[in-house]
Amino acid sequence: MNLTISGHHIEVTPALRNYVTTKLDRITRHFDQVVDVKVLLTVEKQKEKKKRQRAECNIHVKGSDLFAESSHFDLYAAVDELVDKMDRQVVRHKDRIQDHHDASKREMLA
Repeated sequence: MNLTISGHHIEVTPALRNYVTTKLDRITRHFDQVVDVKVLLTVEKQKEKKKRQRAECNIHVKGSDLFAESSHFDLYAAVDELVDKMDRQVVRHKDRIQDHHDASKREMLA
């Protein structure tokens, strides 16, 4: 799995990099065919302080590309929310693949 963590208007510290990596391990536990992961952490320059911290993630898995984004006033909370969204997408993708294979086996047996 290739992992790229980059920041826009923010320095990606080793602690932040470690936090994101630890959280993304949950996704690889559920689905081991993850090829490429790109995470973009952004601090937006807007006047209102709410939901200023933003996290985006592109995951290339075998069969498709998945994308999610999350905004929050705390970057760590944005990463948590982002990983929750990505985990749901990955599990749904895995279920679709498994259901598809089961359906083709049932057709062959009938």
